[in-house]
Amino acid sequence: MIVTRRRAVVRRDAGLWALEGTLRRQGFPVVAGADEAGRGACAGPLVTAACVLPDGARGQVPELADSKLLTPLARERVYAEVVRRAVTWAVIIVPPQDIDRRGLHVCNVQGLRRALAALAPTPAYALTDGFPVAGLGVPGLAVWKGDQVAACIAAASVLAKVTRDRIMTGLHDSYPVYDFATHKGYATDGHSAALDAHGPCAEHRFSYINIARRTSGTRRLVAVGDNELVTEAQE
Repeated sequence: MIVTRRRAVVRRDAGLWALEGTLRRQGFPVVAGADEAGRGACAGPLVTAACVLPDGARGQVPELADSKLLTPLARERVYAEVVRRAVTWAVIIVPPQDIDRRGLHVCNVQGLRRALAALAPTPAYALTDGFPVAGLGVPGLAVWKGDQVAACIAAASVLAKVTRDRIMTGLHDSYPVYDFATHKGYATDGHSAALDAHGPCAEHRFSYINIARRTSGTRRLVAVGDNELVTEAQE
């Protein structure tokens, strides 16, 4: 069960749009959702997104669901519909260097806050997936598995996931030895084998243990050109 600040109760099985509808009836006309993609990856950026969907039929985005439950082609279709229909949306890209310097959780929460702050109009209520976000200036609720409960969070999850997947596919051209286009920076067997063979590159998260243990006494891959690997010594 999910309980809003005004104590209206919404069942988890009430449907993807029920929570936002209840909040609107409770006096919060603009309800935003925020989510992230790439938290569990060991390479590439963390991407956070926030979104406000319109009330009524226009906000009923076809195929909308938790981005992890959609195929890549379905995610692209939903992404296009969310961008076309949303009242407002924002995406924040947090590079791996920031994650190494400030820590994943800090970057995650701050990224969600930045995405919500970038929305115009300013939401009257903010729903976040999993993590509470302080300092928003409006009421908010952290929803467990929110991308399966609230449409605006599901929409944000698709925005974040598609944006990040496109970034990782683009990085594949610069670092083809890692096959980023396939695993998107997550620690698969193939990714681990590439790390063993070539060491990490500038897009890896050096604060992660599986990357850190491969850096001692190695050189770091920083660029690729015409079948030639260019490296620099680790600091």
